[in-house]
Amino acid sequence: MANITKKRIAIIGAGPCGLSQLIAFKQAEKEQRIELICFERQAEWGGLWQYTALTGIDPCGELIHSSMYRHLWTNGPKEMLEYVDYPFEKHFGRAVSSYPPRAIMYDYIIGRATAADIHKFIRFRTAVRFVNFDVNTKQFHVTIQDLLNEKILEHLTFDHVIVATGHYTLPNVPNFEGISKFPGRVLHSHDYRGADEFVDKNILIIGGSYSAEDIGIQCYKFGARSITISYRSFPMNFKWPDNIKEVPMLIRMEGHTAYFKDGTSVDNIDCIILCTGYRHNHSYMAEPLRLYCSGNLFIPSNLYKGIFWSPELRLAYLGMQNQTYSLNMFDIQAALVRDVFLGYVKLPDDDDEKKREEDISQWQAREQVIAANDHEGFTDLQTDYIRDIVSCCDQNTVPKFDLERAKAGFYKFFNDKREDFITFRDQTFTSIFPPYNEAPPCQIKWTKNMDDSIEGYLSSIKTT
Repeated sequence: MANITKKRIAIIGAGPCGLSQLIAFKQAEKEQRIELICFERQAEWGGLWQYTALTGIDPCGELIHSSMYRHLWTNGPKEMLEYVDYPFEKHFGRAVSSYPPRAIMYDYIIGRATAADIHKFIRFRTAVRFVNFDVNTKQFHVTIQDLLNEKILEHLTFDHVIVATGHYTLPNVPNFEGISKFPGRVLHSHDYRGADEFVDKNILIIGGSYSAEDIGIQCYKFGARSITISYRSFPMNFKWPDNIKEVPMLIRMEGHTAYFKDGTSVDNIDCIILCTGYRHNHSYMAEPLRLYCSGNLFIPSNLYKGIFWSPELRLAYLGMQNQTYSLNMFDIQAALVRDVFLGYVKLPDDDDEKKREEDISQWQAREQVIAANDHEGFTDLQTDYIRDIVSCCDQNTVPKFDLERAKAGFYKFFNDKREDFITFRDQTFTSIFPPYNEAPPCQIKWTKNMDDSIEGYLSSIKTT
């Protein structure tokens, strides 16, 4: 029997995207066609869904990766992100509500990865320091560091590299006049670890998107005295409780007083939480391979099909879009990467970079005409994007789900939030998979449900 040359494939990151990619390659690994290594600088897998009370720097001197905080419950229905091959009911042996807490989500994601037996491919506490590409040999050279032993290993070679590090780690920190002299506490949402720290406090939140809305309502739930949300472009305009209000952008701080763009001010601010987003950070990639984004765009520049590095298709970036869909979209992206890298399919514009750039531009042009607060418009865009990448995959193996049902579910979710932001997590959704069962509700309303442990949560689910 002739020797089969294995392709060496590196995956950077063992969060949800990296785990999806490892699972996608599992079948090929059994066929002994690839050598697969995933590098993860944290001690455990799960990426963003890992919780740690630490902030700043971890025990190995690395920036804390996760922005996860205590008491987080999903801010979107689980039905719209469920894995096709691994439903929640299969994992927990029972139905669960549409908005589970963080511990449930982490257990679900890791449960699937454990069942897939992919832990053996991951090198933990290993940081990727540099990735370059040799145009002559068509191979990537990767420099890694063993963080526990402080050893640098240079020039590991790979045929393909997949970047799956996410983009919710490096905080975007704007400056405001007087904030450096503010006598209270200032933190970015990356370092926020729980609303119980802010009981009976007057909080100023700067930002107008998901972090601002969720941290604001979490602080309300745990008893903050007042919450002022300062937005840059437009208010979220939810039906807030009486002690939450929205104001235009902060201009300056003078002591404990905040002054805003419309001339108003708020006194007695105790703490400021910057919910101002994150920066894409791929500084370990050589310049010709490095993805730059000014923000978390839906279709980033240079990524063909939102995944493949257009100048060099042997490189892929997963999950770089701002996300309506998440876990199930990562699975589909990973399926396409597998199919392309192993030669199961050929990309439509595989041999023409100019056409790839035209394809990227068409998606970006569509994005640019969507209003910044048009959530339904972005959902339509990302639904069509997923439909496009599904069409490029091997149709026998790509995970598929009812995109129209999923889109309708997102529409309901957006409407629930507009109707009553306090109670939207108490609503239930129907599965997007047959037999399309409706999730059971919790016996305890979200605002009163302080037990977010797996045991406490499961005991609160109504069953028939």
